[in-house]
Amino acid sequence: GLIRLMESDVIDPVNIGNQREMTILEIGNMINDMTGNKTEHKFFELPENDPKIRQPDTTRAKELLDWEPQVLLEDGLKETMEYFKQFV
Repeated sequence: GLIRLMESDVIDPVNIGNQREMTILEIGNMINDMTGNKTEHKFFELPENDPKIRQPDTTRAKELLDWEPQVLLEDGLKETMEYFKQFV
């Protein structure tokens, strides 16, 4: 999605992401489960005006770029982890 946006003539904002609503805590727990990590999460106060819902509307990406997500979050995380294992 990002490459398609960079290579396009579109200059207005376009949400690139997945419309699946998840909290950062849920993603952190998913990563811990996948890696066997037992580290506890640290919680901090949210910045003022921080959005409480992060569910991008990707309609413009579909309309302007003919793009929509193709990879499930879990699968993308697995691929990313496998990639970074080569550097450890």
